[in-house]
Parts: sequence; structure tokens; C-alpha cells
Amino acid sequence: MSLLEKINSPGDIRGLSVKQLETLCGEIRRYMIDCCAKNPGHLGASLGAVELAVALHYVYNTPADKIVWDVGHQAYAHKIITGRREAFQTNRTYKGISGFPKISESPFDSFGVGHSSTSISAALGMAVAAKLSGSDEKIVAVIGDGAMTGGMAFEGLNNAGAMKTDILVILNDNHISIDQGMGGLHSYLLKISTSETYNRIKNRVWDLIGSSRLRRGVQKFMFSTKMAILKNGSLFESFGFRYFGAIDGNDIGQLTTTLASLRNIKGPKLLHVITKKGKGYRPAEQDQTVWHAPGTFDPMTGKRNIPAPGTAARYQDVFGETLLELARADRKIVAVTPAMASGCGMNIMMREIPERTFDVGIAEQHAVTFSAGLAAAGYLPFCNIYSSFMQRAYDSVIHDVALQRLKVILCLDRAGLVGEDGATHHGVFDMAAFRPIPNLIIASPLNELELRNLLYTAASDAVQGPIIIRYPRGTGEGIPWRDVNFMPIPIGKGQLIRDGSDIAILTIGPIGNLVAEAADKAAAQGISVLHYDMRFLKPLDEEIMQDVCSKVSRIITVEDGTVTGGLHDAVSSYVSEHAPHIHVTGLGVPDRFIEHGSVKELRSECGFSSDDILKTITSTPAESC
Repeated sequence: MSLLEKINSPGDIRGLSVKQLETLCGEIRRYMIDCCAKNPGHLGASLGAVELAVALHYVYNTPADKIVWDVGHQAYAHKIITGRREAFQTNRTYKGISGFPKISESPFDSFGVGHSSTSISAALGMAVAAKLSGSDEKIVAVIGDGAMTGGMAFEGLNNAGAMKTDILVILNDNHISIDQGMGGLHSYLLKISTSETYNRIKNRVWDLIGSSRLRRGVQKFMFSTKMAILKNGSLFESFGFRYFGAIDGNDIGQLTTTLASLRNIKGPKLLHVITKKGKGYRPAEQDQTVWHAPGTFDPMTGKRNIPAPGTAARYQDVFGETLLELARADRKIVAVTPAMASGCGMNIMMREIPERTFDVGIAEQHAVTFSAGLAAAGYLPFCNIYSSFMQRAYDSVIHDVALQRLKVILCLDRAGLVGEDGATHHGVFDMAAFRPIPNLIIASPLNELELRNLLYTAASDAVQGPIIIRYPRGTGEGIPWRDVNFMPIPIGKGQLIRDGSDIAILTIGPIGNLVAEAADKAAAQGISVLHYDMRFLKPLDEEIMQDVCSKVSRIITVEDGTVTGGLHDAVSSYVSEHAPHIHVTGLGVPDRFIEHGSVKELRSECGFSSDDILKTITSTPAESC
């Protein structure tokens, strides 16, 4: 790494030749592969965007000029060349650097990201701020073709084009190849339309024509002619953007030349670049889905370190297989996901019943309201969205589902702490967010079998309106569930896990299994623990609450979610009204954002690891506070 080891900031690359830039890109790829082999991350997209990151920092005067990355899956090269080369070895590890751009981490990270489709709106805000302050800084938004499917991206395009803001949007397309003939024509037209001479002459012509009807006629003719040739750009031109491309996003020479030309063109512009996901690493090129986030692997052979299969299934597989079983029996069942078919397990139904399975792209709000429309028309939609992504559809859940009491089964995968993806992806706010909404049932299973039975119950006549079923990322408890007869779960009813008389622990979701272990240890110390798995946050099981309040003077709640607004608040509200003498201690995610690390490390940081739970059980109320 003769070049990379000398790169400590973007200023160090700006004197390099194109040939040296090509060498640097190769070194960055190799370094990225070596690091991600040990510390797994989002590798495929970043491998494809190496030249793009290098070219942007080569042409633009960052950090004075601002680059806003969408999501951040494509920003590893950006991190490596902006003073975080050595720190990249700690990527996504506890107390290490984040896997996503983050304002507090570096001045080169102009905006924090994690959820998609935000870059254009954020960049537009920065561009308008630059204009208001009289600054000449340039603003660039880099958005992937997947993120461009999100409604917020189009809202940003619409606003930016109408305002004639000086902004460059780079559409990083790593899925669609360019036809060779069309590609040559595109490249030819690109050279003309980005030529400084061409634009200077064009502006002079407009000035000479003035604001006459002739000018409007010439503009209309040129637009129609351009759109007849550049069909790909017509959509963006209709938003008021000048479309350039498509160009080879893995050609560093073409990228730097094009960006240098575009830098001096005012107004809203969109550059369409084609990159190859997994570029430069054959295993990642050949299986782009798996190598989006491959886990650890041998960097020389590409052999992935796949753990030996255990007895416990992943919750997403329990969901997927159960959904397919239910859909086979009921033709009214349909499935909806916003671009997470394989991640949530819905691809299992998609393979067998594709006509009733809908991947709507990265559009969570649309996914929920689309599901509401299906429900209004008499179908039974299972809408699966990651917990943290569901935050984007909050209004749709309230207005389009709950208010109309439409039966939409909202399945929240990745609920609770998710680990290395960090603060943007932890699904810790859903219970607190959705608990106040009328007409909603909120449930969480203790294990795989309960998830299966909750899905069955949700599809039955026992549920007449919307229901949320939340469950975590990863594997369950190893409880047999396949080919087990369905059993309905009474709505709003929890279950007794352990009887006791000294202290009560109320839990919701799989975290109850960790509590059961701590209760066993407490029993060995002579402490009698009464443990209930509540199953439902809403409606809260008041029979359990009455039983608990009649037996103990102290309650501990444990939840894999924010303590504020969740199970702790629900229990505390009941106790304050019916048994104010009882002391309630809440364990869960505290009132702050939690960064990245393993789930075990983060639970310990938040104070609800197995040891923390045991310590709280054996402490006095004053100590536990």
C-alpha cells in the first residue's frame, strides 16, 4: 500500500495523476477487503463506489465542499481517505468508528445517515444555507438506485428543481448495465453537455434571445430533442434537473473529468453513474446479494465463515415459513415488504406465491398505506418492516391503518438492540411510539413457537383490527416449532414463567429468557422470584397486574426497548393508580441513543445483561434506583 499509507486526508490525493489514482483505488479495495474480512460490514456497495469516493474528494474541496452520502453502505472508501484509515480497522466494533457517516466522527461527514433516501433533502438544505450565507461551497448528494425508490428522494428532487438550487445529485446505479451502443452515444452527448465551452456559448445564446417567445420555443425544441435521445434523463429533467450520463462510475479518469466540468455548471444537476457492486473482488461480483454484508471471510479465497447450523432457527425464517403455511391455507393473505424480502424472510413466500407477495422498494410509508388499501379491499396483508424503518411510516400507521381500524398485520423484524449497525438501526422505540395509538394491539413472542402462534392468531378472527408483532434479529431459543400444530394465543393475556413471593419481574419478548436465567440464579441465593411474560404491551394483562400487586411490594420490568414509554411506563401507570406503595424498577434501553457493538456489549452498557438483572434482583430498591 505504497500510496494509501501516505493518504491522511483528501488533500493528499489532489496532486496525484490519473494513473496514480487508479493504483490508489486498487489499494483501497484490498485494504477494505482485508479489514472487512475480520470486522464484517457492508462490503459490496462500498467496493463498487471506491472510484466515486476518490474522484469526489479529488475534484471537490472537502470538507468546505459538502458530500452527503445516502445510507452510507457505499461510503467506506470515503472514510478511509478522510483520516480514518487506521480507525477503519475498528469499523462497527464496540467503541470503534461507525459503519455509517456521522457528523460527530469527522468534519468530512457532513450529515449523519443510516436510513435511505435522505441525501437529496439534506443536501438541498445545505445548498440553500450556502446561498443565504453568500458561500461559494459546492454541495453533492450521492444516492444509490435503491434509495432513489424512496418517496423522500423524489420530494427532495421536486423541491430542489423548483428552487433552481445549485446542487449536484449523483445517482450511483450498481444494478443496471448500459447497452454498449447507447452507452457510446450517452458518453458523446455527455462530453458536449458538460463542456465549459458549450455551456458558455449556450448561456450567451440565451442572453441574446432574451425572454422572448423565440427563446421559449427554442428551449422547448431542445428539450424535446434531448428527451427523444436521452430517454433515461427525461424523468429528472421533468423535475427541473439537467441530466448527465450515464457514465462508467468505475472509470476514475472519466469520473474526475466529468465532475470537474459539472462543478462549474450552476443549478440542479444529476449525474448518472454506473458502478459494479462488489467491484474488484470476484466472490462479491458473482453473488452481490450475499456479499452486501457477507460476515467474516478468508480474503484470499473468499470463503465465508458460516457458523455451523444450530438447533435454533432465525426469527426471520420462522416468520417466512409460517407466513407461507398460512398463505397456502388462505388465499386472502398477501405479503408486503419495503425492499427487505430476503432480510425478513418474505422471500420464502415470494418464491412459491409471487403473485401475492409485493416488494414495494425502499418506501415504508407507501408499504403501510398500500397494505391498508389491500385490507380495505378485503385482503389480509402481512406487512413486514424492520422496527427502526417503521419509524418512517408512523403517520401511515396512525392515519391509514389504526384510525380506520383496518386489519393489517404489522410485523416488526429487528426489534430491540441489533448490534453493529448502531444507533440508526436499533429497533428500540417502537413500543413507546405505538403504545399510545388507539385500536392497536402490540405483542412480542417469548420464542420461535410463540412467534408462529402469534402469526396464526393475528390471521384469525380473534383479531379484528391492526396488530403489531415485534421480534428481534437473530436466532431464537431452539424451541421446536416446525410442523407443530397451531395454538391460538388469547389476546391481551400473558403467561406465568415462575411463581414466587419476594419480588416480581415482568418481561415482554425474548428478553424474558435471559430473565429466567437470572431468576434461577436468584433462587439459588434464596430469593423467590415471581416471573410473568406479559406477551402483550397493549392491551396490558390486568389480571396479571392484580396478582402481582397482591403478592409483592417490588416489581422489576425488563424490555429490549426504551424504558421511557414502553412496558415500564405501562406497568408504572397501573401501579400508581392501583397500588402506589409498590416500587417499580425499569431495566431496558435508557433515554439516550445507543451506539454500535455486539448485542451482549450493548445490553451490558444499557444495564440489562443477565448479570445486571441478577444484581437488580438482589439489591434493595434504593440501590437499584
